[in-house]
Amino acid sequence: MLGNFSYSNPTKLYFGENALEHLGAELTHYGKNVLLVYGGGSIKKNGIYDQVVSILKSCDKEIIEDPGVMPNPTAEKLYQGCQRAREGKVDLILAVGGGSVCDYAKAVSVSTYCEEDPWDKYYLRMEDVDNKIIPVGCVLTMVGTGSEMNGGSVITNHEQKLKIGHVFGDNVFPKFSILNPTYTFTLPRYQMIAGFFDIMSHILEQYFSGEDDNTSDYIMEGLLKSLIHSTKIAVENPTDYEARSNIMWIATWALNTLVAKGKSTDWMVHMIGQSVGAYTDATHGMTLSAISIPYYRFIMPYGLQKFKRYAVNVWDVSPDGKTDEQIAGEGLTRMERYMREIGLVMNIKELGVTEEMLDGIARGSFIMDGGYKVLSNDDILTILKDSMGE
Repeated sequence: MLGNFSYSNPTKLYFGENALEHLGAELTHYGKNVLLVYGGGSIKKNGIYDQVVSILKSCDKEIIEDPGVMPNPTAEKLYQGCQRAREGKVDLILAVGGGSVCDYAKAVSVSTYCEEDPWDKYYLRMEDVDNKIIPVGCVLTMVGTGSEMNGGSVITNHEQKLKIGHVFGDNVFPKFSILNPTYTFTLPRYQMIAGFFDIMSHILEQYFSGEDDNTSDYIMEGLLKSLIHSTKIAVENPTDYEARSNIMWIATWALNTLVAKGKSTDWMVHMIGQSVGAYTDATHGMTLSAISIPYYRFIMPYGLQKFKRYAVNVWDVSPDGKTDEQIAGEGLTRMERYMREIGLVMNIKELGVTEEMLDGIARGSFIMDGGYKVLSNDDILTILKDSMGE
């Protein structure tokens, strides 16, 4: 296992059907004013909103509501949230929702007291936080991003046609997160499946890097096998508690920084997918699924041994009598078959991408250098064209 690293994760997790019972105790650590952040109102329909508000009131908290967080939170929404947090002199931001809500809450936490334009400072210049940070807590209702236990925060600027993620340090991680798998049961099927692939993509972005014998790779292979098994069950029965609880736990460990240790990591699928999202506002997990197979077929020759290992250890491809290329290719074929089986989007045209958008999407894709090939703009265009489908 190569490289030198440090590791810490300050987020405290409460997991299980009774996890929300711990919210009251956590609230005692923070001041009176709480910014309650949530999305389009589904938490009011399924009763989670009432449960959370009841606990907040029982703890004598002053609630400042910030509803309407969209699936791809925008810079405009961020500015609105910062104003509410400042005016309310907020002591804690409580995010109740999925990854976008958690991402947005972290963006507000670092931006409220930022003396510059936070979009410019944190998302264009990628600078560190040097101002007051409002602590964040999460009550998770959708899995996929791992945002409940990391410092990541993705914001979209429609005017600039950019969707950018900033991975902040430990000081921005949620202080606590509450994970009740039953809260994910009422999620619409499309969003559920998109979240499943977001988890898979997070693991693969880290797995397809490096050539050393790395413990992190063994952990990721186990996570992938469990994910594939449980998602097949959940697609057939979305209220299967065992499957949904496994998926929720996998999502957290896929991106809480643990399996990245000792890895250079890739992240090009996310860079291209996020650029697609900036142009189409498409669901994040589906932008990743539409890009992944064309991308991995393109880079497979440059990381052939890892793709061979992936085929054998994750997809149970028999290597007998086959070349390395055949083994690796069969692994991607089985991955593609699984993706189609659970109902993922497999081409970007279905997400609203047109031929006229391709150049702009390619230019808006940040180039990363941790994978098996550093892409050129022409390479990205080739992948995008392949991602358009037949």
